[in-house]
Amino acid sequence: MRSAMILAGLMLVSVAGHAAEPTPDATVRKAYAATQKTLDGGGEPPWRPPHRDALMSKSLAALFARDDRYQDESGDIGHIGADPFIQGQDGEVKNLKVTVTQGPAGGKAVVTASFRSFGKAMSVPFRMVEEGGGWRIDDIGAGKNSVRRDLAQPYDCGSFMGKPCKR
Repeated sequence: MRSAMILAGLMLVSVAGHAAEPTPDATVRKAYAATQKTLDGGGEPPWRPPHRDALMSKSLAALFARDDRYQDESGDIGHIGADPFIQGQDGEVKNLKVTVTQGPAGGKAVVTASFRSFGKAMSVPFRMVEEGGGWRIDDIGAGKNSVRRDLAQPYDCGSFMGKPCKR
């Protein structure tokens, strides 16, 4: 009986660790909290564990994981060469405003994060999907600046492609 209770508790902690946010803007705010922590010199960015599975849709999380795997196997930079949340390699997030700009309707929404980075006005759109009981990021940017579009591009090598990388 005691082992069953411990197992149930561990399962609850595991599920809670990947709990999605109840509103699309709450997910983006949570992602920027992780971004700020990273910029302050601690923690992982939102697209890496432990945040990735809680903040990203399953398909976007899988694309980010594939990019990380490519980097590990090849030693090269993957398809994302800059922080998509700040739209650059270096930056800051000042005066953050997170706004739902479309929806939510039909399990989809668009959220825009606006902030200042080194004095420059920045605006980052997020396509959101309702998945796993809450809202998750399904894309960052739009059009030719879509992170999903970049991550979906083929790689030169990788175990996931059946073509080992040579280091």
